Amino acid sequence: MSLVGRINSIQSLGTLDGPGIRFVVFAQGCNLRCGCCHNPDTWDVNKGEEISSDALVDKALRFKSYFGSDGGITISGGEPLLQPEFVSDVFELCHKNGINTCLDTSGGILNDRIQDMLKHTDRVLLDIKYTNDEDYRKYVGCSIDAPLKFLSYLESASIPITIRQVIIPTLNDTEENILKLRELVSPFKCVEKIELLPFKKICKVKYDNLGIEFPFEKYPTPDKSTIDKLNSLLNV
Repeated sequence: MSLVGRINSIQSLGTLDGPGIRFVVFAQGCNLRCGCCHNPDTWDVNKGEEISSDALVDKALRFKSYFGSDGGITISGGEPLLQPEFVSDVFELCHKNGINTCLDTSGGILNDRIQDMLKHTDRVLLDIKYTNDEDYRKYVGCSIDAPLKFLSYLESASIPITIRQVIIPTLNDTEENILKLRELVSPFKCVEKIELLPFKKICKVKYDNLGIEFPFEKYPTPDKSTIDKLNSLLNV
């Protein structure tokens, strides 16, 4: 029986949300309130569009010829961990149709339903937003222990992981932070890559349309040389 979930939007041919060309689904609903969030329109679990897992996979199949050997489907958000049964059903159907599956998450929740979902997940893009608990609690709304616990479970389940961190000038754009990030994830053999993403403010229009303040509007966007310098520290 096909399950019904809530999604915010779909990007049919994405290139930034996992390997290769991907059909990217932005799930509706989020349990966190990150200061740098690009998708405040995904927060409310009661908004978005209802869709069945069958219908969603049927949409993805239209683009299968573009995926090649590396691409597939990515479910992002919002926070897809809030709809584990739906995501699990979508991913299981994808596997039946030869489509690679990828989960983009903040890793703030872990329970039996999510562990069942991860059985159908080929790769996880895991956000490690900061490298200390104080910043996590202040700018994200949870403890750093939550994503680290999630990371530990992914390691035990042998699921390939890409770690991602948005670089925000004056908050986490330091050599100390990047070396700490490298130290945090180095024990985990399933971590295949660390991606540093430049903080951007193009999302401000969404906040304006929703009539809410963009809390990180005051922070600048990092220049390419800063990102390049920080990336070089990951290969030391």
